[in-house]
Amino acid sequence: MSKVAISEPVSIWQLGAPLGEGPVWVERDQALWFVDIKGHKIHRYDPANGATRSWDAPGQVGFILPVESGGFVAGLQTGLSKFDERDGSFTHICAPEPETPTNRLNDATVDPQGRLWFGSMDDGESDITGAIYRLGSDGSCVAVSPHVAITNGPALSPDGKTLYHVDTLGGVIYACDVDDSGMLANRREFARIPNSEGFPDGPTVDSEGCIWVGLYMGWGVRRYSPAGELLETVRFPVGAITKIAFGGPDLKTVFATTANKHIAPGDLAKEPHAGDLFRFEVTVPGQRGTLIREGV
Repeated sequence: MSKVAISEPVSIWQLGAPLGEGPVWVERDQALWFVDIKGHKIHRYDPANGATRSWDAPGQVGFILPVESGGFVAGLQTGLSKFDERDGSFTHICAPEPETPTNRLNDATVDPQGRLWFGSMDDGESDITGAIYRLGSDGSCVAVSPHVAITNGPALSPDGKTLYHVDTLGGVIYACDVDDSGMLANRREFARIPNSEGFPDGPTVDSEGCIWVGLYMGWGVRRYSPAGELLETVRFPVGAITKIAFGGPDLKTVFATTANKHIAPGDLAKEPHAGDLFRFEVTVPGQRGTLIREGV
C-alpha cells in the first residue's frame, strides 16, 4: 500500500451540526452532499466557489445518495424515500422495518452494479435491533446481516466483492464476501478498536482498497490496509468524526463530517468546530462513486 501524504484538516463550513453524517461526492454536480441527522437537514457544498445550500427533511435523515435517473434516495426514520432537490419533495419507496418504529436508517453505499446497501440502528443507541439491508430490484428491502445496536457503513472494496460494515458500540469492523446474487457470506472480524480509542463510525474505501473509518469520540480518522493493518491516523481538532468522502476532480480532496451532540451545552466552547464540515488533502485518491440503478 502507498504511504499517504496528508494535509492538516481544516474547517470549511461552520455548521455546528448535532450529527453531521454521510458525505458523498456527486460527480454530476461536482459538489459534496451530506446530512445532519438530528438537525433534519440535507446539505450541499460546492468547493469551486464555497457556495452552500440546505434543505429540510421530514425527520431524521441518515444518508443521501444519487440516482442514475436523477434525484437522490434518502434514508429516513420512516424508510427509504426519493428526494428531488429541485422542489425539496420526498416520495416514499419502502420501509424495511415497519415493526420497529424506534429504529432509524443510518449510513449507506452503492455497489458497482448500482445496488443500494444501507443500515438501520436503534435510535436510542442501545437495543440490538439494527441490520444491514440491500434494496432489491423490485423495491423490496433485503436483510443481509446479523443484528447490532448501531450499524455503520456498509462500504465496498473496489471490485465490489468485499463488503465492510461496522458494529459501532462493539468496536468491530466486519468484512464479508458478496456473491453474485447480492447476499453476504464468510463474515469475519476485520479490525477491532477499543472503546477507549474511539467508536468506529462510517467507513470509506479508497482506490487502493484501504479502509478509512471515522472515530466517534476518538479525535481522528484511521486508514487500514485490506489485510486489517493500521496504516495512518489523521488527527482532528474535534472529538467526533463521523465519516469521510473523497472528492474534487482528482478525488484527492477528503471531506469529513463531524458532530457535537455528545458535548454538553456549557462545554461547546472547548470544541468550537465540532459539527463543522472539514477538508484535507491526500496523495492516494478515492473511488469514483456509482449511481443507484436498482429498485428506484
